[in-house]
Amino acid sequence: MTMMTAEVNIEPRAGAREWLGLAVLMLPVLLISVDNTILNFALPQISEALLPTGTQLLWIIDVYPLVLAGLLVSMGSLGDRVGRRKLLLIGAAGFGVVSIFAAYSPSAEALIAARAALGLFGATLMPSTLSLLRNLFVNREQRRLAVAIWGSAFAGGGALGPIAGGFLLEHFWWGSIFLLSVPVLLPLFILLPIVVRESKDPVDSPIDLLSALLVLLAMVPFVWSIKHAADAGIDALAIGVFVGAIVFGALFVRRQLRLQHPMLDVSLFRIPAFSGAIVINLLSIIAFVGGLFFITQHLQLVLGMSPMNAGLVLVPGLAVMITAGLLVVPIARRVRPSIVIACALVFSVLCYGSIAVQGGSVSALGIALAVVALGIGVGAAETVSNDLILANAPASKAGAASGLSETAYELGSVLGVATLGTVLTASYSNHIVIPAGVSGADAAAAAETLGGAMKVAEQLPAKLGDALSQAAITAFSSGASITAWLGAGLVVVAIIVSLTTLRNAK
Repeated sequence: MTMMTAEVNIEPRAGAREWLGLAVLMLPVLLISVDNTILNFALPQISEALLPTGTQLLWIIDVYPLVLAGLLVSMGSLGDRVGRRKLLLIGAAGFGVVSIFAAYSPSAEALIAARAALGLFGATLMPSTLSLLRNLFVNREQRRLAVAIWGSAFAGGGALGPIAGGFLLEHFWWGSIFLLSVPVLLPLFILLPIVVRESKDPVDSPIDLLSALLVLLAMVPFVWSIKHAADAGIDALAIGVFVGAIVFGALFVRRQLRLQHPMLDVSLFRIPAFSGAIVINLLSIIAFVGGLFFITQHLQLVLGMSPMNAGLVLVPGLAVMITAGLLVVPIARRVRPSIVIACALVFSVLCYGSIAVQGGSVSALGIALAVVALGIGVGAAETVSNDLILANAPASKAGAASGLSETAYELGSVLGVATLGTVLTASYSNHIVIPAGVSGADAAAAAETLGGAMKVAEQLPAKLGDALSQAAITAFSSGASITAWLGAGLVVVAIIVSLTTLRNAK
């Protein structure tokens, strides 16, 4: 009788230390998520305190994810080379210090500069956390759950942000929102060296500064050209800058193909599951962030809700986002990723469709229900797509791959405001009718942003102020439907990408 044995490759399973390490790695993710949500709710107070122009208000939001998008791949590659844990600690220290400067910014220009510096240090945080997670959890099933929990920190921060931010904005000045980073980062410095081992690429390759520069020269002009075209129309300047960005991007790809140790292995894009997951992340986040730009201002400035109450409206949807990200894990074991993501994103289409139909008349309850639908779509889709990105990249290049994943997220944040946000702002400026009797300077401020109009209205006689407020609300609401339809269209494209590029993914 002959005995036959089969060799089974069993992936090692993580223990208590790895799961504790995951909890520590969620802290910087939570921090960045809270920062993004709080800023949206602070826009009315920032508008009133610093009196930014409409363009400056957009840059206060955009410059942070813009710098991140330009540096995430470079910082992810840097972490692969010098050590991901070391880079995470350096970035956390810088982020905390700059947050204090942002809190006390005396002008819109100073706040924009501080936000840019936060983007620089923030670029070291996200790739390091996701790449360290990739090395902590080798087992695919455990890693999928870890990615879901890691991703839930985004939604958790989104839920915590409105509550904590609402409290701070009602009791303190707008700068207090930036000081939240200090208590969040202190446990990171204490626990990270204890529970998370250092990891890096075993191949000691040099840091390629030219590749890093080419990424920056491609990303920044690319986003700027879109912002400029959305604001001033497609002119020669927008086209020239866009072409320049494409040229630098092509030079970057060409250099990576020729280097023995490239910063980014561009051959990964030949894997449909990898490239498809990146595109899905990008499109869904564009729609998500662009929607928040409208929703947060609508709740506070149109419906007249306090920051705290406006934040509470979003909490159910953000809680659902966490739940969806976790519940999709067992489903993804049995159902193909293409089907899971497509079905999840249908809920996001319903969200934007409901807002598009109701436009500026949407109530707080309507927004709450829409955000619940959005939470189902984004929560489930992000968990599955991030797992696909990590699963299709070699462990030695986890930092660069994670950086690329986060680049899609942050670029989506930039484009969400640069496209949907700019469309909404442009529609507001084009449709507002300033009542007779409002002076030139006040009229100019009111025509820039809804927050500026509300501040001007408070200083005018009651009848004239009411007329200006109503005109501003009408103008702001005019762009709500078209903005929501654009968001729905982007999600539909993401569904098509999922069904075509992920059909063979597992």
